[in-house]
Amino acid sequence: MTSKSLAAATGRPAVTWQPTREQLDGARLSGFMRWVEDRHQVSLKNYREVWTWSVTELSDFWDAVREYFGIVGQGFEGPALVEERMPGAVWYPNARLNFAENLLRHAKDPQLQDVPAIVDVDEDDSRRDITWAQLTGRVGALAEHLREIGVQPGDRVAAVLPNLPEAIIGLLASAAVGAVWTINSPDLSAQATLDRLAQLEPKVLIGADGYRFNGKKFDRLEHFAAVLAGLPTVEHAILVKKLNPELPAAEVGFEHRDFEGLTRTPVEPQYLRVPFDHPLWVLFSSGTTGAPKGIIHGHGGMTLEASKGCGLNQDMGPGDLYYVAANTSWMVWNTLVNNLMVGASVVTYAGSPTYGRADRQFQILAGTGSTMFATGAAYLNLAQKAGTHPGRDWDLSRLRAILSTGSPLPENTWQWVHDEVKADVHLGSDTGGTDICSGFIGSNPLDPVYLGHLQGPLLGVAVQAWNEQGTQVVGEVGELVVCQPMPSMPVAFWGDADGSRYRNSYFETFPGAWTQGDWITESQWGGFVVHGRSDATLNRQGVRLGSADIYAAVQQVPEVADSLVIGVEEPDGGYYMPLFVVLKDGAALTQELSDRIGKTIRSLTSARHVPDTVIEVPGLPVTHAGKKIEIPIKRLFLGHATEDVINLGSLSNPDTLGWFVQQARAYRSRNAAGI
Repeated sequence: MTSKSLAAATGRPAVTWQPTREQLDGARLSGFMRWVEDRHQVSLKNYREVWTWSVTELSDFWDAVREYFGIVGQGFEGPALVEERMPGAVWYPNARLNFAENLLRHAKDPQLQDVPAIVDVDEDDSRRDITWAQLTGRVGALAEHLREIGVQPGDRVAAVLPNLPEAIIGLLASAAVGAVWTINSPDLSAQATLDRLAQLEPKVLIGADGYRFNGKKFDRLEHFAAVLAGLPTVEHAILVKKLNPELPAAEVGFEHRDFEGLTRTPVEPQYLRVPFDHPLWVLFSSGTTGAPKGIIHGHGGMTLEASKGCGLNQDMGPGDLYYVAANTSWMVWNTLVNNLMVGASVVTYAGSPTYGRADRQFQILAGTGSTMFATGAAYLNLAQKAGTHPGRDWDLSRLRAILSTGSPLPENTWQWVHDEVKADVHLGSDTGGTDICSGFIGSNPLDPVYLGHLQGPLLGVAVQAWNEQGTQVVGEVGELVVCQPMPSMPVAFWGDADGSRYRNSYFETFPGAWTQGDWITESQWGGFVVHGRSDATLNRQGVRLGSADIYAAVQQVPEVADSLVIGVEEPDGGYYMPLFVVLKDGAALTQELSDRIGKTIRSLTSARHVPDTVIEVPGLPVTHAGKKIEIPIKRLFLGHATEDVINLGSLSNPDTLGWFVQQARAYRSRNAAGI
């Protein structure tokens, strides 16, 4: 029976990928299941069974992950989860471990010592390999320096660096001494960077003299100096000389130590083992509506989550090479590092993902022999609309999996990947968040993939869709809710002494359950569809509509490059739902095109999804993580002042906002005049 006939017989979408018998038997998750049966006498025959066990026997599951992956530390006796509550779950209260020690233990494997742990690629295709042994020696050298200058456990080490090996070395050295790491991309303005870093009062600041992006050199010495001047707590500056390795110290303009000089001579690392919930790093929310929130994750939670997520759900391990063009301000960069935890190697690339050609990232995959590619759905759609043929033009024989994230993946782009990239690639769509630095729903190596659907909940994640009454719903849209604790949930928010901001962020809607703020639908057969942010939900005629469904439909219209939709409640009880579109070069918003956009949306969704009007816009404001800002735009149309709805420093293209401010003002004027 073909995938199409199977879909017709079962009512499910077409199967786009399913594992072969060899892949099933060789999956690391299959090995874990066999180990659990032998060690714990628990028989697990398929993914749904192992997932059910992982959320009903939470403590046993996570302790099995710890034991199976050989997590290094002490004090693991007793249950993994001592107090099962949210917030405030207590994991391994007597444990002592170190994230960096566990990650770098692979350097002791004779088969991995001389294997590249990091493959660094530049826009000119020059390549720099750092072996596991070299990585360990450099981390040890920098950690020794941090101790020598007085960095204590809990002190903050901040970085303003692009996606370079030096950033990974800095993180691991910071972790080794028990300091708290945070990193921002150098493309953020100095003020936006200070909005984040100043909260932490760092003792050490690591930066770069500049970087190359899209064929241009960006000197960041003045930027680094401005950030340094705004951080009076910084006692020591360390400079990565990316643009000019021979730059004399006297020409830098501020006191610093040279990163290369500090790490050139290898040193065996000394690791400080810390409590399970000791802060490892601070990630920041986008800060679109206020000061960015500092989200603290712990050594233990990230060590377990990296092992489970990368090793079991993504099937990564020694011999694999993981590539994502991650901006360091985005949690995806941290998940890049997490792949090293299971012995996989990673590619770092600080250049433009479309440098020279739209399929630049596939060129990197081919050149490095990467086995897994993580990317935003928007990039895959861009490559599709550009008419690229990656599977024809590049050798992608080693590529076995693609993880799409950031936004829902349109079905036609999903099919394009199998038609034009690789027919048998395991393409999965995952959804997660900075909040847990991981995923909630996504891929696994054992189940088939159905077109347009996420495979299912990730291991250890008790995810459900709930209605407004707090009841689980299947087959209809509901809030993404997590019903059981996860070790990767934040330890706390920075500066949130009484925990009120943390509780209000996740536990206010349904006390005792984590609410992520996404609309999802769980199918009768266990797959999931993500509809977008619930706080940006459209509500027309009493029916909740997901903006992501509209975006997916609009992407079928070849003239449209991007789009944004909002819903505005009007004083007279009406509801205004405009669709803003960015058109491709050469396209014009004629009546015919506007009508065709509406018809496309109607045919692929419903009549309720059709906007009141289609408006051409010169550009869409997005955050530094590439997220659209539906809620602030809606609030502009409701009459709120610009400074009250959006922090301009959170936008990668703040110049695009002015157009929306003017449109919102004109809309309110028309309403006031009764037009």
